[in-house]
Amino acid sequence: MSAMDRRPPGKPAAKRITVLQGEAHASSAPQVELSTVLGSCVATCLFDPIARVGGMNHFLLAEPPPHLGHLEFDEHYGLFLMELLINEMLKLGAAKSRLKARLYGGANMNSGLSQIGSANAAFARRFLQQEGIVQAFEDLEGQSARRVYFQPATGRVRCSTTAQAAIPKQKPAAPPQSDIGQVELF
Repeated sequence: MSAMDRRPPGKPAAKRITVLQGEAHASSAPQVELSTVLGSCVATCLFDPIARVGGMNHFLLAEPPPHLGHLEFDEHYGLFLMELLINEMLKLGAAKSRLKARLYGGANMNSGLSQIGSANAAFARRFLQQEGIVQAFEDLEGQSARRVYFQPATGRVRCSTTAQAAIPKQKPAAPPQSDIGQVELF
């Protein structure tokens, strides 16, 4: 018996959509599940409980650098993807005043690099506050990557983290070589 045969009669098959960097997806279909994997990127899961419409975005950077202005206002930036997600949800019947947000990601995966994850997390919080969107939950920052699954028609989210192995600050010394098994090149 296949997995399709075990579904209750009349229940449609689940459809998983992977949300990649620079994408936003919205849906009201009960069988849709959105998923993504995050490091320093942030994903926003928005849900309208009355319209039963939800959506997810996945942004790499918060905003274009000031010296670029809006010349680089594209799918890499949270500012663009937040607006895109809200607009897609409004087209499906959501009302901005009823939106609830859950934020994920924004990890600082390598302590030796700039805090891109923290900057992304701060942007997402600030955007929601400025737009008057209720932030219902957050799982942001830290040093762990996350895998997020979101059912847009119900607002249910599952998130798991992965442990990050410590990255050594220096290259360890090579172990001493034995005389056995060495190869001499000619």
